[in-house]
Amino acid sequence: MGRHVSFGMVAGQTRFDNAMMNFKTFSGNKILSSKSLCLFLFLLFTVSTLNAQRVRIGAEVLLEKYLDSLAGKRLGIVCNQTSVLPNGVHLVDTLLRRGMKITALFAPEHGIRGTVPAGQHVAQDIDPQTGIPIYSLYGGTRKPLPSMLENVDVILFDIQDVGARFYTYATTMAYVMQAAGENGKKFILLDRPNPINGVDLEGPVLDLTLISFVGYFPIPVRHGLTLGELAKMTVGEGFINPSTVDLTVIPMEGWKRSMWYDQTGLPWIPLSPNMRTLATATVYPGMCLFEATTFSEGRGTDKPFEYIGGPDLNAEKFAGYLNDLKLPGVTFLPMEFTPKPDSLTDASPKFKNKICGGVYVQVTNRHTFKPVLTGVMMIAEIYKLHPRKFELIQGRFDHLIGDAIISDKLMKGSLDLHAFDIFKSQMNQYKTIRKKYLLY
Repeated sequence: MGRHVSFGMVAGQTRFDNAMMNFKTFSGNKILSSKSLCLFLFLLFTVSTLNAQRVRIGAEVLLEKYLDSLAGKRLGIVCNQTSVLPNGVHLVDTLLRRGMKITALFAPEHGIRGTVPAGQHVAQDIDPQTGIPIYSLYGGTRKPLPSMLENVDVILFDIQDVGARFYTYATTMAYVMQAAGENGKKFILLDRPNPINGVDLEGPVLDLTLISFVGYFPIPVRHGLTLGELAKMTVGEGFINPSTVDLTVIPMEGWKRSMWYDQTGLPWIPLSPNMRTLATATVYPGMCLFEATTFSEGRGTDKPFEYIGGPDLNAEKFAGYLNDLKLPGVTFLPMEFTPKPDSLTDASPKFKNKICGGVYVQVTNRHTFKPVLTGVMMIAEIYKLHPRKFELIQGRFDHLIGDAIISDKLMKGSLDLHAFDIFKSQMNQYKTIRKKYLLY
């Protein structure tokens, strides 16, 4: 699988900036040799890592406490580029070095290495570094076939999620759990943090008539669960059939529900080609809704989902209307951007090579910011500005937001800041169910 290292992202950007200021003082603002610079940065990295109270992910706990239980078992691993230990070594490499027998790898959307663009089918393959067969779970087959599991005794799932219902890794998890139950295989989930915290909940609970690959569970858009907790809920509430899968969740150690990812001490690994930073993940639960419109969600730029707009959109007027709404924890900066094609992020983004007017969604207080409400209100304002150019792909939008009521109100121009109040009873019911499955 290869080694993955992410040096500059282990500490927060603020901590790094402060350290560089200290470095300038230390060096007397003189240019030091590259050897001295490397030594200083290595010491900085080591000290900050030692001082941080780092969360220990499920994969680490497995290796330390439960690895003996896998001895002699044939392992199938659902993984991608995020399936990395804090030392930068991939879980597959780590298990092979520990003498474990891995007989199959299963690839979700974006592939084993996270290099396949969104929506593009992932091909079956043989991993060139290990010779292990890779079975695609994002193509013609999204649930492992019995033939794919013939040489597997235990399935390990170790993927970092984003915390939004429509991110497809969670649905892949459910499909694999169902296949495990149908074929008598043990399923072990190695838990990881919800990067946008495990407290805040937002958006409609999914209407079960709208179940799809981007909305498989009756949970809100921002669900406030780890994948381990969602896996337990999936079995406990019978979200899959059969729901008798032999499930084990290996919890993290040291994670608190209030934590954002940059408080865990863990390195950030891009979750997909367009999910490169925590800032993107923060706005994603709302800005992803623009994928169901004729306006750009910022793909093809250096800030996907943070830039929103389209050709001929008056950026100043749009930003002014949005800022007048006084949405919590966010400000909107008028700007222009030009989506560029890229083989990794998007070969043909909306408005390719065209100048777009729009806004930069700048989160000023992530603790009060409501991404889903913000996304819905932004779409409503664009519709007011450009009713003839705006188009809502209604079926797509309903599947993303999870209910048809919002799109109906949007097209009638009756959306306001209390748009989600009508879902209060469903949210309260969800909170009651959710309590049963919280691990932290």
